[in-house]
Amino acid sequence: MNFQQKLEEYAELIVKVGLNIQKDQPLLINTTTDTIEFTRLVVKKAYEAGAKRVDVNYTDEVNARAFYDLAPEQAFHEFPKWAAMQRDELIENKGALLWIDADNPDLLEGVSIDRITNFHKASGKALENYRKAVMNDVITWSIVAMPSPKWAAKVFPHLEEEYQMQALWDLIFQVVRIGEGTAVQKWKEHIDHLESRAALLNAKRFKKLHYKAHGTDIQVELPKGHIWLSGASKNGQNVPFIANMPTEEVYTAPLKTGVNGYVRNTKPLVYQGNIIDGFTLTFENGAITKVQADSGEELLQELKQTDEGAKYLGEIALVPHESPISASNVLFFNTLFDENASNHFAIGEAYPTCVEGARGLTKDELENLGLNTSIVHEDFMIGSADMDILGELEDGKVEQIFRKGTWAF
Repeated sequence: MNFQQKLEEYAELIVKVGLNIQKDQPLLINTTTDTIEFTRLVVKKAYEAGAKRVDVNYTDEVNARAFYDLAPEQAFHEFPKWAAMQRDELIENKGALLWIDADNPDLLEGVSIDRITNFHKASGKALENYRKAVMNDVITWSIVAMPSPKWAAKVFPHLEEEYQMQALWDLIFQVVRIGEGTAVQKWKEHIDHLESRAALLNAKRFKKLHYKAHGTDIQVELPKGHIWLSGASKNGQNVPFIANMPTEEVYTAPLKTGVNGYVRNTKPLVYQGNIIDGFTLTFENGAITKVQADSGEELLQELKQTDEGAKYLGEIALVPHESPISASNVLFFNTLFDENASNHFAIGEAYPTCVEGARGLTKDELENLGLNTSIVHEDFMIGSADMDILGELEDGKVEQIFRKGTWAF
């Protein structure tokens, strides 16, 4: 296949599998100006699949940086009402939402941390209804990526500039199974494999997991009625979609107050246009009680103080170390990819879909089930080739889940 044919297959995969667009369904795409040509291809494929209307919100990194550098302080305590209303209308009309990510990992380097966190809080509050719809899979949503020049330069600094974009394109095609004209079928087989892993874990009904690796020794209790899920989801109309492409994970929610020990990251966390790395988090009764980081410690401290739930975990995910992304030996500096190379946790909001009967419940009802609530949900990577994970069953017996970074069963 030539490059244009691969682009066509990728766009078709996004529309038919990631979004699974239905006849007369509206679609909203959020992306950057670096993706214009590819976004046009996705829009075309969406209309061909039956979409009723496709709208695109473009952001520009130069304008975005100007906002953070030059806007008055009050601007960081506000969020445009029209942007929240646009998402609410999409939810009302049972639409689909797509992010095409091409962000520069260093976009906000050097920006005031107060500005970053204040605007994050303002947007989180304004988009509460939308966030609940996404976390509960009320609507179809999916995140994909394509290269941008600055992102490609970050990933492949050793290559000459003219080769960086192509190298990142080739790698993205590889990990999303593009290249032979059979991506849609390959994804169906891949999801079936992940679903089988989730089924095995659900049959076990583990009470607690114990993670051990270099720099990590942590125990995570699971709530009653927890459900292990794969990357395959179903919206409020029971239509399947894939929230993350690529996806290699099987995940669930931890018991909010049941996390004890310490954990060290194994890949950088790109958060709000900044890189946080070399960090260790210590947990007691679920809460982060100590933060240490080689870089970005102040921002990490601010993240955990975003709201009450930002110092608790909302997700635990299992990814074998030999996953295609990990096997590439490339650091993407992008959570969508790096989290699918590694076991990971997420600080903040839990997915209500991960506990029986929790979809659509109020904040208090979710808390009563042991699920964390927050306006943040930030994944960070903890897996490695030396990680062991033990699972404790309800009767106290212990079984090996991961041995040396991969599945033990």
